[in-house]
Amino acid sequence: MVLGFYSGSAVSSKYNLPEPQTIIAQQIYDQHIWALWICLVIFIAVFGVMGYSIVKHRKSAGYKAANFHHSTTVEIIWTAIPCIILIFMAWPATKTVIAMKDTTESDITVKVTGYQWMWGYDYLQGEGEGIKFYSQLATSQSEIHNETPKGENYLLEVNNRLVVPVGKKIRIILTANDVLHAWWVPALGVKQDAIPGFIRDTWFTADNVGVFRGQCAELCGKEHGFMPIVVEVVEEQQYAQWVADQLKTAATDANAAIINAAAK
Repeated sequence: MVLGFYSGSAVSSKYNLPEPQTIIAQQIYDQHIWALWICLVIFIAVFGVMGYSIVKHRKSAGYKAANFHHSTTVEIIWTAIPCIILIFMAWPATKTVIAMKDTTESDITVKVTGYQWMWGYDYLQGEGEGIKFYSQLATSQSEIHNETPKGENYLLEVNNRLVVPVGKKIRIILTANDVLHAWWVPALGVKQDAIPGFIRDTWFTADNVGVFRGQCAELCGKEHGFMPIVVEVVEEQQYAQWVADQLKTAATDANAAIINAAAK
């Protein structure tokens, strides 16, 4: 009961990981909490025995130090127990890592390209195919230079959000145009490096609608701290409307470009 209460309270703490919004993020969070509890138990056991031994067998109480070299039995025990603990921790972690790499049967595929210093999004497959845009920091320079009050999402808002439908498997294909970047959204359980000349992929399926924020997690230059990530998860009907609006805007812009080119 105490463990359940603590774990439930920790989710809402600003000092903890953000509330999980995907099955992978939930597994990461659960394993994180269990690892902390295991570390706590080991800490109490080791230092408890150590403290008891120091106090109980102190010289002032008349105890004399034992004279022995080693104990094969003790050495086997203190080798076997840590191995068992590590296996116990590694088993679910390995299953999660394998699941993180399974990008098959995705509903929507989005190519994400890291630039110095913004993100490019191309919807390659699924509903929304053909949509592409850049996503840049939307925080004003006046806020950055302390000329106006800072907003609620200071340095965490963008001009174009990555919009996806709730409950759909989203495959993210990652690369970079210049240097190393990393696409990291903690609430979705996603963190993958974007490497120039290489294609890497990851995925997520959001369980709830909402706005989830992340950042570039790879030191990529002087504006590294100014390339946030914002993923907006919406209902399927709302997503369909967003797709229609984006495609309509793209078609209008394309027609305007053709007319301007012909006029020149």
